[in-house]
Amino acid sequence: MMSIRSPLARLLAPLPTHLRDDAARRYARQEAVLLDRLGSLYGQRPDFLPWLGDLMESVGRLYAARAPELRRQDAQREARPDWFASQSMLGYSAYVQRFGANLQGVAARIAHLRELGVTYLHLLPFLRARAGESDGGFAVASFEEVDPALGSNADLLALTAQLRAAGISLCSDLILNHVADDHAWALGAKAGDPLLRDFFHTYPDRVQPDRYEQTVGQVFPQAAPGNFTFVPELQRWVWTTFYPYQWDLNYANPAVFAAMAGAMLGLANKGIEVFRLDSTAFLWKREGTDCMNQPEAHSLLQALRAIAAIVAPGVLLKAEAIVPTPKLPAYFGSDAAPECHIAYHSSLMAAGWGALAEESTDLLQQVIAATPPLPPAASWLSYVRCHDDIGWNVLLNEAGADGPARLARIARFFAGTPGSGSYARGAAFQSSSADKAHGSNGMAASLAGLESATTVQEQEYALRRLLLLHGLALSFGALPVLYMGDELGMTNDYSYTQRADRAMDSRWLQRPAFDDSLLAWRHDGVSASGRLYLGLRQLIDARGRLPALAAAAPRSVLPADTPAVLALLRGDAFLNLSNFSGASQRFTLPAGEWRNSLDGSVLAGTVGLQPWHMLWLEREQEQKREPA
Repeated sequence: MMSIRSPLARLLAPLPTHLRDDAARRYARQEAVLLDRLGSLYGQRPDFLPWLGDLMESVGRLYAARAPELRRQDAQREARPDWFASQSMLGYSAYVQRFGANLQGVAARIAHLRELGVTYLHLLPFLRARAGESDGGFAVASFEEVDPALGSNADLLALTAQLRAAGISLCSDLILNHVADDHAWALGAKAGDPLLRDFFHTYPDRVQPDRYEQTVGQVFPQAAPGNFTFVPELQRWVWTTFYPYQWDLNYANPAVFAAMAGAMLGLANKGIEVFRLDSTAFLWKREGTDCMNQPEAHSLLQALRAIAAIVAPGVLLKAEAIVPTPKLPAYFGSDAAPECHIAYHSSLMAAGWGALAEESTDLLQQVIAATPPLPPAASWLSYVRCHDDIGWNVLLNEAGADGPARLARIARFFAGTPGSGSYARGAAFQSSSADKAHGSNGMAASLAGLESATTVQEQEYALRRLLLLHGLALSFGALPVLYMGDELGMTNDYSYTQRADRAMDSRWLQRPAFDDSLLAWRHDGVSASGRLYLGLRQLIDARGRLPALAAAAPRSVLPADTPAVLALLRGDAFLNLSNFSGASQRFTLPAGEWRNSLDGSVLAGTVGLQPWHMLWLEREQEQKREPA
């Protein structure tokens, strides 16, 4: 029987005396989950105990290397585990090269982020990427070094220090499912190292891959059909879910888990405070299934959470699991075995856009109704747009019997070709049929009609739609994240079509360079950029003073006479009243007086809502009268 003290002793061995008590205390809290999950994954192996000891000793070395200022932050956040779930948290997401050219340029943008109220910055992949095509940096060639085109490790350390001083937590992608085919592990495998070949799923012929292909879907059926790639250097087929140059990692091999845990802690020691765990749904392969959301994937994430809680409890894990609403809660884990602190609510995002296209909140109301209460110290992540496509298939559960056709109609609306009658300007993404929908691309302003607007009224309606969607994300009960340029109404970037390495991927529509000329107009109350920026700032400022908008506060939907109106109630004292249609609507407020959060006016009874109009309302508290 395994000695319970053995892993702890190996953990403590590299630590100086003054760190051992805290390490032992944290280990004791995580021990049951850590040993159970690792045992369930690897305990049947004869080398499990030596491997576990080696793992804990490497964790101990990374604990010892953690800087004192990071350990102090860990202690503060350990004492307040829900620090990230307040209504004052606001995120921002950007590509380094598009936002600031390099890490030093991002540092120069901190003043803009602070003015917006940002407390969380997600920089999309900035580690050394594959030479050549790299899926926007998601084909990582090294977890240890910054991409030289973006700066150095010293620049990263300087940036994280500046962000901490500004009250902003830096989020980095941790691509769990795969590495680039020029990562050292892949290069070693190609060179004949059998230990590194076992880091990947490889097959001598097509027999086993063909069996998997019977049940496994395709992520990019047009750009990268199939899930396996023949590698001449290996003379074997390699599992490549996303692109041929991204090799899936074999987590049935405990060495892979240890290496990725080490990569995570090494980046945490550079000041990364949040990890966006990319492609979490794909981590475990099982024949006869779609190889998504397998129980072992959750065991892996729970073990990673336990290790992070021992070494760096101030660090958050965020699940990038773009899955239907019913499968989302599993990524939070349970009270006994917590998993991720934050999970993307992609269904909410897609349903918001669907409500605009259909001028009906039916899908949105179903998604909200299916969203369960959060576990303690957890948060959804809400957003309007991101670097990736809007994946419509997450709404198949809510879309009804004609779901695929219905979602395809929504996707066609957002493709918005001139003459179609749609105000949107976007592009379909990886759709294999006119009757099926995979995704839509485009900047929020282009999809909402700002790019196509030719009249004052069309521009006004586009701005209302943008504020409507951001108002939903800000008031839903989540950590809302703005996408770079959306605060200024930046539109699609079509230049990608002129580059051979990007022309096949319309996601580059929503990856424009940050427009400083629009930034200069942000305080102007007449220009579209200024009106949008000031409108967002008004919402953000109001949210910051409303505890009812914290992540964990209860939510419900009030009935409306028309599906065009969403009445989202937070607690019993805040109401987001939104008209998702191009026609004026009316709504009867709950009893009492309600104060407009944005202009201070007091409303009661039946109120009118102009096209794509939103009201944020706070219930007026009855004043207690003193006896005469």
